[in-house]
Amino acid sequence: MIKLKTIVLLFCSLFVAYLQAGELGQVSAEQLLDMQQNQHALVVDIRTDAEWNATGVIPNSQKLQSYDSEGRFDSAKWLTELQKLKTSPDQPVILVCRSGNRSGKVGDFLARQGMNQVYHLSKGIQSWIKDGRPVKNDESAVPKQ
Repeated sequence: MIKLKTIVLLFCSLFVAYLQAGELGQVSAEQLLDMQQNQHALVVDIRTDAEWNATGVIPNSQKLQSYDSEGRFDSAKWLTELQKLKTSPDQPVILVCRSGNRSGKVGDFLARQGMNQVYHLSKGIQSWIKDGRPVKNDESAVPKQ
């Protein structure tokens, strides 16, 4: 009987942990625009300064570099900065990187932290630009050639 109770308790614990974990979603450019307009989704570009300067960023997105030039990710610092950008705890967050690889990794991390409504742009800013979508350049951006 004790073994059965232990197994049931373990199963329940794992089930609760599963329910608390969020799930990373993938969105298209059209979905990003719709969510940005209708759900006030926070679009966060997690690339580097050099990448932002080279291509520009999606209009109305926020820049918050995830990995440093050495490939390190300070998750605690990054989460603190992300929370400052959010206007509400349940605001959808859409991550953007160059190709969708880094945004997928960071999005999975956020989902494991229990964050709900976390998405990433399918195929990253490359697909956004390839589709002819607009980008915004900062004054310090390197002109496209």
